[in-house]
Parts: sequence; C-alpha cells; structure tokens
Amino acid sequence: MEKAKDNHPLATFEQLFHVYHARLHYYAFTMLKDPDAADDVVQLVFKKLWEKRDELLMETAIKGYLYKATHNLCLNYIRDNKIRKQHTSAATAHTVNVESNTKDKVITGELTSLIHEVMGDLPPQCRLVFVKSRMEGKKYADIAREMDISVKTVEAQIGKALKIFRARLADYLVTILIIGILI
Repeated sequence: MEKAKDNHPLATFEQLFHVYHARLHYYAFTMLKDPDAADDVVQLVFKKLWEKRDELLMETAIKGYLYKATHNLCLNYIRDNKIRKQHTSAATAHTVNVESNTKDKVITGELTSLIHEVMGDLPPQCRLVFVKSRMEGKKYADIAREMDISVKTVEAQIGKALKIFRARLADYLVTILIIGILI
C-alpha cells in the first residue's frame, strides 16, 4: 500500500477506503450472495477500522485485518440471519397454530350449536331415542325396554334422526368427518 501523503489518520483512512472498499464488497458478496448485506458488512468494517484507528498500526498488516474483519462480520451476519429466520419461522408456525385452533374452536362451536338446534327440532320420541343412543351410549335393546317400544321402532327412530341430521348438516359433513378423524 502506498503511504498517505501525510500521517493524518483521516488521509490514511480515506486511502484505505478507496483501495479496499470494492475488493471487500466483492469478498463479502461471495459469502453472503446479497449486495446490500455485503455493503452493510463493508461499511461496518470501515466503521470499526475508524473506531480502532489509534490502536492499529495503519502501515502493517492492514490488508489482513480488513479481510479477516470482513470474513468474521459476514459469518456473524449469516449466523444472525439464520437465527432471525428460525425465530420468524417459529413465530409464523405459532401464529398459524393459534389461528387454526381458533378456527377449529369456532367451527366446533358452530357445529355444536347446530347439532343442538337440529336435536331440538326432532320429534319428541325421536329426540329421546337419539339422546339415549348417541349421548348416553345405550344399546337399542336397552332403549326399547326402557321406553316400552320395539327394537325395530328404536332403529326406525335413529334412522329418522340421522336422516334429518344429514340433511341439515350437509354443508358440514366434510368438516365433521375431519374433526371426527382428528379427535
């Protein structure tokens, strides 16, 4: 490197900047593959050089210092960027999960409401048979005995209830199936 015309730190710094800026930018770009990031790194290298101007001997091994500082700052940038991406990815996954859970709760709430509404619209005997079968988990024979009706009547009432449910919940059948599979 050619000596600065005077020993003033600013003159030496300007000379170093003009000699090495483009080279360091190219070196940083080869590591980062991002011209803006490379520019940021090189600016930081020269900022640090200026801050340490009194500690460094400007005449000796400055080229090695500049390349090593550029290399280290590029590695820091890559590491920090990787961490930032991981945090962003985790935050996005959490947001999607929260949104999905909220949506599931809304759909489940709507379905529960609609199921209760349909149950309320069933004829009284049909509703009672359905509740005993599906909600209380009783067997058809037990329901027939309890209500003093035939097993065939229980089967017919369940069939009638399911037909009404299918008709009223047709728009939700795929959702019901998915929720049923997931639960």
